[in-house]
Parts: sequence; C-alpha cells; structure tokens
Amino acid sequence: RDLGQHIRDQVKITFVKGDATTTLNREVCDRYYMSLKRLASNQYGQTYACSRTNGASGLTREQCHLALSPELLEYYNLEDKGFFVLMVNEVLEYLEPLSGKTFVDMTFGAGGHSIKILQTSPNVKIFALDRDPVAHEFAHKLSEKYPGQVIPLLGRFSELPQLLCQHKVEKNSIDGFLFDFGCSSMQFDVAQRGFSLSKNGPLDMRMDGFRCPEEPTVADVLERVTEIDLIHILRVYGEEKKAKKIARAIVETRYNFRSLKTTEELATLIESVVNEKRLDRLGRFAHCATKTFQALRIFVNNELNEINYGIIVAASYLKTNGRLVTISFHSLEDTVVKRHISGNIQHFVANRVPLKYADCSKQFSADEIDSIMKSPWKMLHKHVITPTPEEIEENPRSRSAKLRAISKVM
Repeated sequence: RDLGQHIRDQVKITFVKGDATTTLNREVCDRYYMSLKRLASNQYGQTYACSRTNGASGLTREQCHLALSPELLEYYNLEDKGFFVLMVNEVLEYLEPLSGKTFVDMTFGAGGHSIKILQTSPNVKIFALDRDPVAHEFAHKLSEKYPGQVIPLLGRFSELPQLLCQHKVEKNSIDGFLFDFGCSSMQFDVAQRGFSLSKNGPLDMRMDGFRCPEEPTVADVLERVTEIDLIHILRVYGEEKKAKKIARAIVETRYNFRSLKTTEELATLIESVVNEKRLDRLGRFAHCATKTFQALRIFVNNELNEINYGIIVAASYLKTNGRLVTISFHSLEDTVVKRHISGNIQHFVANRVPLKYADCSKQFSADEIDSIMKSPWKMLHKHVITPTPEEIEENPRSRSAKLRAISKVM
C-alpha cells in the first residue's frame, strides 16, 4: 500500500509557494479561545517545567563548552576527521566486491562505503546514486579520482531505471546493491537543512530541496495540514505515543499565533507539552521531539515508498545470485525490507496473505501459503546484524542500525 499518499496529495493541492492564504473558521477560532489563553500565559511551560540540566551527550553546558574548545579539538584533531563509515566490514563481507563487478550505491552520501569498496577491489564499477545535489557533487569529485569506475547519478530510488537506461544498463546485469537508509551525517550537521534538533535552522528537511524547490517543506506542511492528518503522520511515521497532544499544540499555535518556521521553535513547543523524560538504547537522554522530527522528515521525503520502490528496482537489475545489503535505522525502514524478504510484496503490491498467517495454517493451506509467499530473496545470515559496542561508542548515531544481506534467487 502507498503509505500516507492521501495526506501528501492533500498538502500538495493546498500548497502554493509564496504568502500563505489561510481562511480561518470562526467556529474553530471560538473553540480555540481557551487554548489561546493557555499559550499566552505559558501554561504549558509552567506546568511541564523542564528540570533537565544536561544535553543528549550527558554533559552539562560547561562541559560541552570545554569538550568543543579549540584547544581540545586541536589535541584530538577532530576537525580533520571525515564522516564515519557505518558497518563497513560487514558491508564488504556480504557484497563481495571482486574485480570486474558492478555495484549501485543507492545512498552515496559522502561516499564512505563506495570509497572502501574501491580501495578493496580497484577494478570495480560503481553507480553512485543520491537525491541530494550536495552528495552528487561528492560523487563527481570521486569520479575524477576514479575515472570510468564511478558514475554519479542524481535522483531518487524510483528514478533509477531512467538513469540507468541513459547509461545503457540492462536488467539482470548488476552484481550488488547497497542501501544506507535515513539521513547522512553531512545533512544532520548543516543547520540550514533543518534536519537536526541540536542546530537551529529553517524547518525544511527536504533531502533534494535544492533540486526540487517546488516541493513543500516541513514548515509548509505544518502550516496547512489538518490536525487529524498530523496525528496520523506522527503516529505512523514517528510511532509517537503522544501524537494527539503534540498535533493539538502545533495547530493551536498556528491558528492563534503564527506558523512554526524553525527547528528550535518546533522542538521547544514539543518539549513544553510532552511531560516525560526519554532515554535511548544506551540509557542516554533522548529529546522528546526526536520522533516528531523523524515522522515529518519521512513524510516530506516520501521515504518509505522510495525504499519500497528501490528494492523493487534492485530485484529487476540484479543478476541471479546478486547481492543486496540494507542498513536501516528504525523499525519502519526495517519492516519494508522484511516484507520483501518474506515474499509479502510481489508484483509491486502487498501480498493478499497477511503477515500473521505466514507461518499459520488456520485459514490457508500450507501449499497455498508456500506458493503465495514464495520470495525471490535468500538471507545470507541467520540473524539481523547490529554494530559492535566499539562502533556504537565511536559513532553513537549507529546505535539503532540493522544490517540485512540477501541474494537474488529468482
């Protein structure tokens, strides 16, 4: 099924670049009169006062200033370090980049995985795909260093067939595909992209905003989406338990004051209405707006549908016994991958047998289930692969990563 497409269509229909023209419903304004009074008196902030004194790193403000001082940065030479390459040994093990093979890096980013593949086997060929023009420039620079071996491609997963056709690449001709889902570190680290909670910037979050400026930003969505649809977005894409409370606060702010424009404004509002402390898998403080930011980013970039399209395209272009490696960072991404592995997605749509009956014969015979759930993929390992404790300590962003490697069998 096409996740959230009906909401996305509604937003695009009402979206017009330029000054917003929002017609207020008087009954709605009357109903929100008390909410205006609550917000004006900062009732949320007074009721749910933040008692936290440290940040996501567990350090106080003074400790953060010390850790980021020029002297300490120079001592550790942090400024010269490149981007961290996630689970590189596992990727190389399962892709098997031997000489003469052709691969597609579906999420090129800063090029970490592609560079490691080229260093491991100098005669491989890599199609470097990314929807972000900034990453595309990185791919161009790498292609100058490896002429004829690195071919930069600018586009989304769903646009890959047209891009490969331009290079006369036929189906069933690629040896391996690599997916590293989610945002790259260079996107998170640039405040003006609007991805990060820790860096104040405009509410954008579009991965290809430079290439597609007509597409709505997160700020545009929050300015026009209905409260019911916003609740749906937060619950489905962010798995946010307090989606209703957060959505109501955002809509009240929009009608009674003004639309949210920056990441800091959105994060502060959410922090004022969510009365709980959250911890990540490492037991560290996690900002209560993290899931909301994730949900809005996924929605704006249509990420889950693109992942689904990407795996379908990979199945078409992989050789028999060709390999596909995916790295996911949350359950939504991983669920899409698992549906393909289990055979629950066939002919571009979800299988008619629900997942809960995949191993159950209460309503379907064993032969019928085996026939319908026949998968074109074979797992290359028994259990999902996660980063080592040492890798998580070196790169905390990798703590939720899950790697799955499969080969095409039909």
